[in-house]
Amino acid sequence: MRKIYSLFAVVLVLAFLAAACAQPTPETIVETVVVTQEVEVVKTEIVEKEVVVTQEVEVVVTEVVEVEVPAEQVEKRVIEFWTTDNEEDRVDVYEAIAARFMVENPDIDLRIIAIDEASISQRIATAQAANRLPDVVRMGIERVSTFAADGILDQDAAEAAIASIGEDDFRAGPLVMVTDPASGNFAAVPFDGWIQAIWYRDDIFSAASLNPPVSWDDINAACDALPGQGNLLYALTLGTDPGQNYPHQVFEQVAISNNAWPFDADGNVTMNTPEMIAALDFYSNLQRCALPGPQYWRGAREAYELDQSGMLFYSTYIMDDLVDGSGLEAGGAVEIAVEDLALNTGFASEMVGPNGSASYGQLVTLGIMQGADPAAVDVVDFYLTDGYIDVLSLAPFGKVPVLKSAVDEWGTLSPYFENYSDETLGQIANGYENMQRWLFRPEYDATLRAVVGDIEGRLLISQAISNIALEGIMTPDTAAAWLQEQVETLLADRQE
Repeated sequence: MRKIYSLFAVVLVLAFLAAACAQPTPETIVETVVVTQEVEVVKTEIVEKEVVVTQEVEVVVTEVVEVEVPAEQVEKRVIEFWTTDNEEDRVDVYEAIAARFMVENPDIDLRIIAIDEASISQRIATAQAANRLPDVVRMGIERVSTFAADGILDQDAAEAAIASIGEDDFRAGPLVMVTDPASGNFAAVPFDGWIQAIWYRDDIFSAASLNPPVSWDDINAACDALPGQGNLLYALTLGTDPGQNYPHQVFEQVAISNNAWPFDADGNVTMNTPEMIAALDFYSNLQRCALPGPQYWRGAREAYELDQSGMLFYSTYIMDDLVDGSGLEAGGAVEIAVEDLALNTGFASEMVGPNGSASYGQLVTLGIMQGADPAAVDVVDFYLTDGYIDVLSLAPFGKVPVLKSAVDEWGTLSPYFENYSDETLGQIANGYENMQRWLFRPEYDATLRAVVGDIEGRLLISQAISNIALEGIMTPDTAAAWLQEQVETLLADRQE
């Protein structure tokens, strides 16, 4: 009879490698096993009697096994990206792009922080005072000159980001807009933008024999004629909320169409000129046919969609909303009250005043702040390359690409383009070359441009309009005098 007994003694020799991230990582190791085996053998002696002899044999066996090895903790570099694309679905996309970036850059913790457009100046001032500026900020072009004059934008980083993406790929207009006249350098990186227009009920205008709302005279005529046409209660919704920059955006086009500018060619403040007073009078007088205030873009959009008003000052962001209905603050969407509203909507991007004409739009930029982590350049590059189409697809009509290479794909991002004429789409795609803003006047140096940013950042125009049109505590003349005083103070502060 044969019996076998085994005794195993195991010695593990492990080699640990330092891990690059905090999560446990499977590693392959070599396990050396020393086996001591006791074997029974049978030996027959001369006397033909079975004798059991025990013999110990050592056998060395090597086998490969896979075990979980806890990784060593390492501290990540935090990069803060403040974005004014602050609606929940848009933040989700920004965070998804950030997640892809962090896969490629595991030593970076890229944090997306949603902020409100109107609060940028205050938030930046607070962060600067606490020495906690973010790394990257999505912001309108009007902020760039102010922040450049304050010395809080890293222009070398902006130059590096644009070079990395490819300067030749950027459209010329946006690059001119972000150039700091003092240094000649790019102060920020162009990102996307939109074109503003008066959207109007072309069907009702035609039925009432009204001209498109391009000239001041035609806008006034529509203001008086539209209430009572069809279901319309109002001709338009006027921007009058003193806490929003929407009134400023609309008024600036009105002012430029009358050749009203905040400074003359010599840098003198000109907020109380006859042209500026006339612009304030024309704008505020439209309240006679407008939805009761205070109002800003949300009320204007909803009144147009609900067949309550016949004109709407709005950017190209509106194009999908005129098909599906815009989102409501409480959730859900407005139910469009007009059949084929988009097809029955006209687009008037140019405004003709007594002393000129003007179109208006917005360029959105990515600013890299002083003291930012060097990887902020890579973040900006990533959002304009790997993540760019994802960003543009959030609202293709309000996010016209600044990169030539992105235009063709942008044109396929939404079926809503089919609801508008080729003429309208052409105006949108080429809008950067025709945009006019107080900020872009060639004669203005860095200081004057910074003051223009201050005017909008402090909502001076919005307050003046509210005081005239709603509160009735100012006239166009007294409002112009107040603006003159306020802007002179801002200029003096900048010149100290």
